[in-house]
Amino acid sequence: MNEKNKEKKAPKKSSDTDNSFRRKMPWVYVLLLVFFVGQFVLNSFGPTETTWSTFEEEMLANEDVAKIVVINKEEVEIYLKEDKITEVKYPGWKTGARGPHYTFTIGSVESFENRLQAAKENQNLSQIPEVKYTNQTAWFTTILAWILPMVIIVAIWLYLIPMVGRSRGTGGANPFDFGKSGAKLMDKHNKSKVTFDEVAGMEAAKLEIKEIVEFLKTPDKYTRLGAKIPKGVIIVGPPGTGKTLLAKAVAGEAQVPFFHISGSEFVEMFVGVGASRVRDLFKKAKLKAPSIIFIDEIDAIGRARGNAASFRSNDERESTLNQLLAEMDGFGTNTGVIVLAATNRADILDRALLRPGRFDRHIYLELPDLVERKAIFGVHLKPLKLSNEIDAERLAGQTPGFSGADIANICNEAALIAARKGQDNIDMRNFSEAIDRIVAGLENKNKIVSPKEKEVIAYHEAGHATVSWFLEHADQLLKVSIVPRGKALGSAWYLPEEHSIFTKSQMTDRLTTALAGRAAEDLIFGEVSSGALDDLEKVTKQAYTMIAFYGFNEKMGNTSFYDSTGMYAESLQKPYSDATAELIDEEVRKLVEKNYARAKTILAQHRKELKKLADLLMEQEVVEKADLEAIFGKRKLKNQEPRNDTKLTKLIS
Repeated sequence: MNEKNKEKKAPKKSSDTDNSFRRKMPWVYVLLLVFFVGQFVLNSFGPTETTWSTFEEEMLANEDVAKIVVINKEEVEIYLKEDKITEVKYPGWKTGARGPHYTFTIGSVESFENRLQAAKENQNLSQIPEVKYTNQTAWFTTILAWILPMVIIVAIWLYLIPMVGRSRGTGGANPFDFGKSGAKLMDKHNKSKVTFDEVAGMEAAKLEIKEIVEFLKTPDKYTRLGAKIPKGVIIVGPPGTGKTLLAKAVAGEAQVPFFHISGSEFVEMFVGVGASRVRDLFKKAKLKAPSIIFIDEIDAIGRARGNAASFRSNDERESTLNQLLAEMDGFGTNTGVIVLAATNRADILDRALLRPGRFDRHIYLELPDLVERKAIFGVHLKPLKLSNEIDAERLAGQTPGFSGADIANICNEAALIAARKGQDNIDMRNFSEAIDRIVAGLENKNKIVSPKEKEVIAYHEAGHATVSWFLEHADQLLKVSIVPRGKALGSAWYLPEEHSIFTKSQMTDRLTTALAGRAAEDLIFGEVSSGALDDLEKVTKQAYTMIAFYGFNEKMGNTSFYDSTGMYAESLQKPYSDATAELIDEEVRKLVEKNYARAKTILAQHRKELKKLADLLMEQEVVEKADLEAIFGKRKLKNQEPRNDTKLTKLIS
């Protein structure tokens, strides 16, 4: 009995609904076919279309016309005499056939009567047939004009709207389900297969989230001491760090109903729909409490209210946010429902949404460090067919600043490269090529570069390499290439150390290294090219950061105009005066010029090594670390702490 009841209560699959729709479709085609066939049959038994000249020369002249009927002052119907109808004379009409037999249209009644009278005189007719005038209503056409649009509307209502509803997941075939939540439910019948074992590199975050899961599994352990379950947990972190993956693991581990929805699904073109969907979502979750609601990309509806960027006529997002605030911690009770949310833009969220009582816990995910990257590589390398030389720790060391999504992409790209080459397994060379491709783009050896341009690019990249080699705080150089990749014509590959903080000396050495490419062009050729565009963009941003944010300038002193709240960006005025703005601009120019001169000085001191490296680049296009050590000698590296920073390459456009 229980099995039968389960079968009866089992929800209809979307494929079953689609098959039902396909079974109904032939009836629509049959009705349309009947309609058009009926029209054809009705038209086939009607009067035959003719012209005035045929009517005058063949029918009037032979006195075959019995009666003429003018309908609605537009159309003339001709009735022939029964004894005059023959198949030879009037094809298609048998003797005794009832009329009207022929029809034609007229411009006006007056013109028709004049032409009829003229025909009588020209044909010397004793009399013309009787002419009757009548008004008729085309009931079939009129009814069809009213019914056909309604049939089309009903067809759309019955078929198209349910299909849209099913595709959007907004609650089924009812067209009034616009206000219903489209959240998808995961329960014991439809459970996520991801577990915490598959989430690597987020140990602290997993400890936080595991406590929530444990609370749901064994609430007595906490409630006996008077503890309350947190109402909300928000996961914040850069793109690709595993926010959604962590939520999937919660869905797989928690033995409670799990509703998941994207923040953008609440907002529609219809005003009030978002708030209605929020109410419906929490209503469903409360009915299945204890339960979890996961809102991905909550910044779509959680943007701060009342800021300068919110000048808009439609406040649908604001009303949706207000309803969410009320549902999470309003006047009513919200027992047994935990809200899990994820975003990479926590700075723009409304403060009322982030306060304790709504989101009690904030879990911050950072880009993985060396140990965490090794664990992530371990997860993504498992399904791959690898050679014995693969070292996850070495790969983790070559990918500082990479997120979990980047690492997954590297593993997949390495497998594709190995398959493209017809290899039986994946080796370290494939991973090296995958890292190069992801960081710098696809190698483009077919790009046409003139010998002169190739020489400029070689000296540009040699300039970066030379200066970075002799600066204390510059990143470790791995290789230099003048092979075009993506939009870049050349690249210098670095392995950045991982730091939690930066000193003024470290940032200054970075500025000098970035300006060294243009400085080399100026020193060797006496002029500069447009190849340093990417360098200058980065240098300008970093110089402004050093002076306006970090206080690395004596004239500016210990002041910072950095805005962690994001309010300055949305404001219509600057947080400093015009005089301060002029001072910042002036100090930025001085800082850049000072480091540019410093780069030229270093290159002038090592001009011989610069030329050797440039010549070697023009000869073999790629120079590895061993060749660099042969030219510059062993580099004395300082004992520096690991850093979690951006990706390991510098490119020129």
